[in-house]
Amino acid sequence: MLSRRDFLSTASAAVAFVALPKAASAATTSVTLTPAPAAIPVVPGQPETNLWAYNGSLPGPLLRVKQHDRLQVALRNGLQQDTTIHWHGIRLPNAMDGVPGLTQKPVQPGAQFNYDFTCQDAGTFWYHPHAGNPEQVGRGLYGLLIVDEPNPPAVDRDVAWVLSDLRLDKAAQVTADFNHPMDVSHAGRLGNTALMNGRLAQPFAVNAGERIRLRLVNTANARIFDLRFSGHAPWLVALDGHPLDAPLHLGPQDRVAIGPGMRADLIVDMTGDAAARYTVFDRDAQGREHRLTDLAYADTAAKASPVRPIPGLAANPVREADLKTAERLPLVLGGGMGVPYALQVDGGPVLDMRQAFQQHRMAWSLNGQAQSHSGKDHADHVGHSPLFRLKRGKSYVFEVSNDTSWPHPLHLHGHVFRVLTQPGRPWRDTVLLQPQEKAQLALVADNPGHWMLHCHILEHQAAGMMATVSVS
Repeated sequence: MLSRRDFLSTASAAVAFVALPKAASAATTSVTLTPAPAAIPVVPGQPETNLWAYNGSLPGPLLRVKQHDRLQVALRNGLQQDTTIHWHGIRLPNAMDGVPGLTQKPVQPGAQFNYDFTCQDAGTFWYHPHAGNPEQVGRGLYGLLIVDEPNPPAVDRDVAWVLSDLRLDKAAQVTADFNHPMDVSHAGRLGNTALMNGRLAQPFAVNAGERIRLRLVNTANARIFDLRFSGHAPWLVALDGHPLDAPLHLGPQDRVAIGPGMRADLIVDMTGDAAARYTVFDRDAQGREHRLTDLAYADTAAKASPVRPIPGLAANPVREADLKTAERLPLVLGGGMGVPYALQVDGGPVLDMRQAFQQHRMAWSLNGQAQSHSGKDHADHVGHSPLFRLKRGKSYVFEVSNDTSWPHPLHLHGHVFRVLTQPGRPWRDTVLLQPQEKAQLALVADNPGHWMLHCHILEHQAAGMMATVSVS
């Protein structure tokens, strides 16, 4: 069982929700996604906000398939800069992973790239660009990908809350200060406008007695969410799309922390009183709680519902690491303000913190290495020496130390890992490490190719905290 204390974090924003339609019955789903400028009403009473969006919507279109279905996506670039799509958390062939300069050539303005892969894991996932500049996600390019289990749990509703924010000026327009030195070297780009599914928060209507599957997805550049459901006791059933070995019961004072890129699935029974409202709180870095939204009950009497068992979800087909034979690899997260550091940029000379930032705008590192992300040539990153060279089929344990003064959600592409240092040893693709925290991540390197390993605070990624892991 996961400890309730493992779901702590340090920032605030708001949640979004969208009712999820039933999965299509077809074995192959084909769609077109066009990232392009779009004017979207975000703040009531203010002009429409000029954003970048997939198919003109914020978030982008919901993609929903069944486990083992094939997904075909034509990316047509309507931006004035290169882009790709990364399928966050999906274990797929390396050529479909969407990292420019590593797994594919960047998709130029007006060009098209076709993604084609099978969704072998059920769960809650999402998609977004993997360009070196965090601006594309920060202007609204993200969307949900839901992969349904063959036998989903019996619930009355299946709902997603998209966690996001924007940094807006007084005219409700996105500020152009991307890669600001303060953001790059500190906590990342934190927005000043909290969103609910691309809009300002509204109460979430519920009915007494119903059971809801609530999918939480953090699509923000840098914000960490720390949620508490007053008056309710949700069950946590999955993290990053992968079921827990046993559901975890959260009390009304317990919290769920979700760093950028991370997801959590809850089963929530609506046990409140008719016509009542119960606040969902977020907590900021200073420990202050803020209202995100309310569970707003209909003005009807509670249904007489029998106590129902909490359904467990079927495990995904992930290989367990052999801890007796696993090779242990140290991984040190370094850099940022507050701690003196030295780093090596793209294999060049070792620089102190001032030189690295002034000459290369690099501020973060993995094992003392800072990798840039030009994305201009398919050979750019392939030519870089991987931080780790893993043998296909072998077990490994990453022994991770966060030696910085800032939290980092560490994300590995193409694989999932057991977090051995958390009770219950959950499967994850992104793990949140607080300052000076250590973690052990166990996996089998069973997906060949060059894969990204990086902090999912996108400003930290762009400023050096990323590397290549090669599996062959």
